Amino acid sequence: MNVLRLLPWSSPEGKPCFLSTDDDNSRLSRKADEIEALQLDMGAQLLGHAGALLGNEKVGLVELRFLACRLTEALRDALRVAESRGQRLLVYVEDAADELDANHPERRPG
Repeated sequence: MNVLRLLPWSSPEGKPCFLSTDDDNSRLSRKADEIEALQLDMGAQLLGHAGALLGNEKVGLVELRFLACRLTEALRDALRVAESRGQRLLVYVEDAADELDANHPERRPG
């Protein structure tokens, strides 16, 4: 089944990018998986740095503002990854249910 996958990057205009494929192992799908993993890892590392920075009472407004901007970017990335994976999970669940119904006609509604 060919589905649209939300990619982990935006167009230069800031619009979402999608991949239309039925191959989860295509070159672009694998690149998107790698970038999602990198984004999530960077977000986790940033969270660790944020904890250390917020524990330091001598940190100034400029550093806190910079931290807030980076955390906002990391959260945006993480939400995009979650949305993309959630959409793909729904497709897999629906496909599995359709396959189960095809193999077991007695389970079909109606």
